[in-house]
Amino acid sequence: MTLPVYQNFIHGQFVANNGGNTFSVKNPATGQEIYHVEEADEYVLAQAIESAKKGFAQWSAMSPVERSRILLKAVALLRERNNELARLEVLDTGKPIQEADCVDVETGADVIEYFAGLAPAQLGSQQTVGQDFFYTRREPLGICAGIGAWNYPLQIACWKSGPALAAGNAMIFKPSEETPMGAIKLAEIFIEAGMPAGVFNVVQGAANVGQWLTTHHDIEKVSFTGEVGTGKKVMQSATSNLKEVTMELGGKSPLLVFDDADISQAVSAAMLGNFYTQGEICTNCTRVYVHKNIYDAFLAELKTRTENNIIAGDPLDPDVNLGALISEKHQKLVLDYIEKGKAEGATLLTGGYALSPESAPNGYFVAPTVFVDCHDDMTIVKEEIFGPVMSVLVFEDENDVIARANNTDLGLAAGVFSTNIQRAHRVIHQLKAGICWINSYGNSPAEMPVGGYKQSGIGRENGVETLNSYTQTKSVYVGMSQIESPF
Repeated sequence: MTLPVYQNFIHGQFVANNGGNTFSVKNPATGQEIYHVEEADEYVLAQAIESAKKGFAQWSAMSPVERSRILLKAVALLRERNNELARLEVLDTGKPIQEADCVDVETGADVIEYFAGLAPAQLGSQQTVGQDFFYTRREPLGICAGIGAWNYPLQIACWKSGPALAAGNAMIFKPSEETPMGAIKLAEIFIEAGMPAGVFNVVQGAANVGQWLTTHHDIEKVSFTGEVGTGKKVMQSATSNLKEVTMELGGKSPLLVFDDADISQAVSAAMLGNFYTQGEICTNCTRVYVHKNIYDAFLAELKTRTENNIIAGDPLDPDVNLGALISEKHQKLVLDYIEKGKAEGATLLTGGYALSPESAPNGYFVAPTVFVDCHDDMTIVKEEIFGPVMSVLVFEDENDVIARANNTDLGLAAGVFSTNIQRAHRVIHQLKAGICWINSYGNSPAEMPVGGYKQSGIGRENGVETLNSYTQTKSVYVGMSQIESPF
């Protein structure tokens, strides 16, 4: 069977590269190739820049209300095609359809809708200075680059394009080469909604294409989602012309469960924060600190629910709630971390092996894994694994557990479970993380800014401040009196 070949999406249409080079995309649940994509070469990339310049000129000249109406049409199309788009996300990512169906497309649409609503509300300021006055304007930056990750491909494309386009910019977006389809579909929807050609272009490829975007002199801002090491390289490249950057990077986030917590709710949060999207979420609470007084009860419920309530298999089966990891290479990486955990003295409470479900025997599955008898110096406790691997640790003292939770170079997320509201706020205020939850975990509504402390990122996505980060301030001084000149 001949597999379909998708091209780069430039100026409202698919554009062929000059060399014909392609890469293949596999379904993680089957290990089989499902389509091919043409790599963006110099010709395609040059076309993307020229197209974005034309798109920006037209888009930025439109009123914010006009831009808002087009974005809202795109939102309606996303929601109308939710099921179709969710299925494509499952084939690309290996995540369960029960997640993609109610999270991936919906939350992406929510963000575009949120920024479409904010677009006409951006205000400048005015101030009198003597007999003169000045005013400020919020103006778009120009051409922005978005570089996406493979765990939430369509959602990330929406999260980056929503504020960028609402503010009047054009965007060239590079999805992960592992999951290229979502961005293609989003680009098609934008055109169908009436967006001018060139406002949102999609270029395909690996790190070399991302490198090209981060160094090109016509691109004013780069928004990157990915791992810390790559983020540092993107940042270095962006200094070539002092590009603005937004980075949402990795995490090794703590969840602190105090002895007055609702244990069942805390277990729910720990499982969501480790096994949802088969553990491939950067905010996951992979370090779970449980107070000594409830440690045994917490582990008993965690073990029972992990072994009885999780169904791995064909991600298109609506009953499946644990999908396949993104690739065979990543599956091996996760299994290697599990072996390191055992070698360093951690004890497996459950899991710790590759799975071969009957409905998806060739997929890249790893059983949901929980380690106990962990200490803070273990590799599995210090390094981001990005798979369904939880480390449970014990604590007794509040100040001690805060210090342990903060003892990392990363600071993306953190959670606290306690029915003592004073303690919950007191502790969360001391945790060095940019996205925090009290008696909850993982929710990221469009209205809430998200991003990391320390090496987990720069800048924020979502929330009002993100729209401002895609603009620049122009100050205009207006002379109302005669100029006094010594010349």
